[in-house]
Amino acid sequence: MSTKAGLRPWLSATRCMRRSQLSVLQRRRNVFTSSDQPFPLQSPDDWQSLQDRRIRFKMLVDLFSEHGSNVTRDNTFQPHHQLHRPLAPSEATLSALIAAGAHFGHAKSLLNPNFMPYAYGVRAGITIIDLDSTLPLLQRAANLTRAVVARDGTVVFVGTRPDLRAVVRKAAERIGPQAFHVGERWLPGTLTNKLQLFGSDVTRGQRVTPDLVIFLNPLANIHAIRECAIQHIPTIGIVDSNVDPRVVMYAIPANDESPRAAELIAGVLSIAGREGGVLREREVQIKELRQSRYMRAQERGTTRYVVDRD
Repeated sequence: MSTKAGLRPWLSATRCMRRSQLSVLQRRRNVFTSSDQPFPLQSPDDWQSLQDRRIRFKMLVDLFSEHGSNVTRDNTFQPHHQLHRPLAPSEATLSALIAAGAHFGHAKSLLNPNFMPYAYGVRAGITIIDLDSTLPLLQRAANLTRAVVARDGTVVFVGTRPDLRAVVRKAAERIGPQAFHVGERWLPGTLTNKLQLFGSDVTRGQRVTPDLVIFLNPLANIHAIRECAIQHIPTIGIVDSNVDPRVVMYAIPANDESPRAAELIAGVLSIAGREGGVLREREVQIKELRQSRYMRAQERGTTRYVVDRD
């Protein structure tokens, strides 16, 4: 009992010391302005000097913000923008194609003789694709995609490599219900033997034959290109330096092994298809408006043609 009684004052003193240390630490944390400050503010003069430094720094930022570059993450090229925020056909440029690596071809020994008009030259044994011919051909393909969708046509994106599955899926979703995608494998006979593959009810009630097929890796889907040629379906394809451009109807000379180039081209074509869908909806609205005006004119007893002033 005497030992415990002798220890009690010592224990109470240590507890008081710990509490006082904790309170001092809490006060120091409270006077810290940020994690960058190495020492606490110990006097009003320290606080005043801190405020002066902040004001001077803000003045420097306001002074120099009007000069120099205004480059940010949103207005500069980012690799993920091509998949989620693709360029419109009017915004496609040579710099975007170069940034995507679309100008790199295969080795010089693998150059297809029919690809010579689209070859710029050879660098370190690699064929360089002439992007001055790629850009107008890409815009031509975009105009075709826009026209097909505007006339209620269906578009199929084909990319059977694992890195192209997300690309074709995003492109088809961007256009809407008039677009489809093939990312796993093109079943032989999808177009030439559709009656046996889908059944008579499906072929009669639905549109199985597409109006346009876009190939992101045409060399691996040459059997699908043959089926499209048999069914007289126009085709668009990314053609590399080792591929004959005549395998597709509308060739786009570019690097077919670059996922970024495929994202850029598929994004531009999908945006063009979405623009065609907007044009079709506008035409349908105009047609419905004319039909309603004509019906109202018939109810009034007049049979003259109603001219749409819009």
